[in-house]
Amino acid sequence: MKITRTTQVLAASVLGLALAGLATPALADDPGSGIDVSVTIEPTTTPGQISMTVADNDGVSLQENGSDATARQFVGTLPTVTVTDTRRPEDIPAGEFWAVVGQSSQFVAADDPAKTIGPEYLGWKPRLLSESTTGAVAAGEPVSSVIGDGTGAPEVGLEGQELLVSTANSADEIGTSQVNADLALRTSTDVAAGEYHSTLTLSLFNQS
Repeated sequence: MKITRTTQVLAASVLGLALAGLATPALADDPGSGIDVSVTIEPTTTPGQISMTVADNDGVSLQENGSDATARQFVGTLPTVTVTDTRRPEDIPAGEFWAVVGQSSQFVAADDPAKTIGPEYLGWKPRLLSESTTGAVAAGEPVSSVIGDGTGAPEVGLEGQELLVSTANSADEIGTSQVNADLALRTSTDVAAGEYHSTLTLSLFNQS
């Protein structure tokens, strides 16, 4: 803008001299009168964000394994869950943290909706798959079915929201974190036979 305004002043001065009849060389013929105009345009950048994805899957089919005189047990593995944080550390508010939690619905028999198994019978053992360079990212603690598995884990199942993975301070470690979990449905030995279905909902929370 400063160069443009200066050029306009010079043009007006030349015009005034010409009207006064003074013999002056035309500026258009002066190779030194050109003005270089430049601009630096930075690439468009997308603001960083934090997101969660679940690996492509056809659901988890639990298979009987580990049953004993106290319970029937059915096990499987949660598909890999990935949390990606592309923000810059300086853009993350102080004290902000994120967490992924999971909660199960009740299992309902396909042939009879009246036959159900409560979500409290489904437990899990989260496992961090990616390396945490700072130790800031950690898997949640194991949760057992209400029919204990003998590990000492809280016997509450996934009836409420239970922690899968989290970080205490988002700015401490950004990038990609991956986690899955061993699932274990432990029911009474006299559970009704049938094909049961449930929904395990995962939620990402990001807050200060």
